[in-house]
Amino acid sequence: MPVSSNAVERNKVLVVDADPCRAEALSKRLRFLNYLPVIADKPLRDHDGIAVLLGGLCGKGDADRAFEELTRIRPDLPLIVVSPGMPDLDRVKGRPMWFLDAPIRRSQLKQLLGRASRYRGTERRQRLTGNSAPIRAVRKLIEQVADFDTNVLVTGESGTGKELVARTIHELSERRDRPFVPINCGAIPADLLESELFGHEKGAFSGAVSSRTGRFELAEGGTLFLDEIGDMSLPMQVKLLRVLQERAFERVGSNESRKCNVRVVAATHRDLPAAVAKAEFREDLFYRLNVFPIEMPPLCKRLSDLPLLLEELLFQHQGGTKSQLRVTPAALSSLASYSWPGNIRELSNLVERLAILHPSGEIDVDDLPQKYRQSSPATDEPTGENPAFLCNAQVHLKAHLRSIEQTLIRQAMDEAEGVVARAARLLKMRRTTLVEKLGKYDISWG
Repeated sequence: MPVSSNAVERNKVLVVDADPCRAEALSKRLRFLNYLPVIADKPLRDHDGIAVLLGGLCGKGDADRAFEELTRIRPDLPLIVVSPGMPDLDRVKGRPMWFLDAPIRRSQLKQLLGRASRYRGTERRQRLTGNSAPIRAVRKLIEQVADFDTNVLVTGESGTGKELVARTIHELSERRDRPFVPINCGAIPADLLESELFGHEKGAFSGAVSSRTGRFELAEGGTLFLDEIGDMSLPMQVKLLRVLQERAFERVGSNESRKCNVRVVAATHRDLPAAVAKAEFREDLFYRLNVFPIEMPPLCKRLSDLPLLLEELLFQHQGGTKSQLRVTPAALSSLASYSWPGNIRELSNLVERLAILHPSGEIDVDDLPQKYRQSSPATDEPTGENPAFLCNAQVHLKAHLRSIEQTLIRQAMDEAEGVVARAARLLKMRRTTLVEKLGKYDISWG
């Protein structure tokens, strides 16, 4: 059956291999699976697709140059590597990368291509922004668990983006075309939570004037996100445990058992092992939920992501258009010195306020609210005490300096359109030094 033009655009895969015969063999496999292969060569004929299928490189030649160009201009494309021993893969470790066993099995290739397609579909809608080591580790865990129906427990401080993790898992899974249904277990009174989760029949209790569908039914075939699971009452924990064990539930006021096919992702800011020790949370439910734990790092542990987070939040708060608002290095330095107790949520609120007050131009230190302004130790009068921002145990000077350095390098590379020598002149540093720093910070370049 011929493939429609829309399907062709969605299913395009770029093939890079120094061996033309092997590239053609990989292309045949892709065509058999109803994907459109495009062999990437020099000059690069096409750079749009759902993934790069990398067969083999020899260290020189057209295929190597094509791969270098793809690395620079499309750092977001997932990479499917046929041979784990490929050279220079450390340069692309910041992008989604999966290995295909040899000899190639059709089922594994199909699974990885499906994962790449789902990843590209969710890239802008649900994106964990940042390239720091903690967020790369979270992203890797999400990619590993997305294809399974395993229960996931997302932990971390309030405002770190736990629901975004749950949504990303859903969007990368085979359930992505079914509903994603969130519910905050801590925001609903205990006597109403059972009805919210399982639904109720007409007349089940006072005020039940009609039947109601619960969240488990609404999420059928998809994902149910149980936020703040640590605030759920003990009686409700018992009922939830039964549903997780038997994959069946009953509406309030009904004896009819209803089967459910729902993937459960739970989240909490509480220390559940400590709650278990205090008999405030059921141990059996904890182990049922904690099959695959993912911990979201607080913002103060990933300060090097601040420039990218600011750019993404400005994009969101200005209607999805490229922001005309810029944050100066001095203001970024001040923000990186703050402890961020409210994490990403607090940063998002700040960006929204700044976007309203300053629709365009530059945001400098004086434009920030007072608590985000940090004094420089070089200009402070001696008081016998350490400067305030150095006294904050959550501020890491190295991360703070790395954040500033990365921002300046990215700005220079953008200004130089990816030409390293030109960017080095703008930064007034040696080209070899800049190349080392590009590798250190996983910044793509041509």
